[in-house]
Amino acid sequence: MKKVISTTEAPKAIGPYSQAIEANGTIYISGQLGIIPETGTLAQGIELQAEQSLKNIGAILKEAGLTYNNVLKCTVLLDNIENFKIVNEIYGKFFTEQFPARAAYQVAKLPLGGLIEIEAIAVK
Repeated sequence: MKKVISTTEAPKAIGPYSQAIEANGTIYISGQLGIIPETGTLAQGIELQAEQSLKNIGAILKEAGLTYNNVLKCTVLLDNIENFKIVNEIYGKFFTEQFPARAAYQVAKLPLGGLIEIEAIAVK
């Protein structure tokens, strides 16, 4: 069975999908843009969007009773791969040990004109 995970501490989905789904102890977190939950707007600049995206993931993990240490894999989507180094620095503030597996890609465009989107898979 699957269970929907939802929190007001992360932005509402901007389409017909859930913030996260739990199935058999695995949490699949939908891609998180750098949207500030309180305002529904994107943070300004790559640094703030990356940080907010990771905070949004943290809020969803918390709702599921987990932490960043439970994350197995992340996928990072960037509108500009030149921001990879900046994102790595911010990412390293949230994942500090037993780093999850990760892939990073440059994409043509992200929803709402976002500069970064991060999805994650975690396990209980």
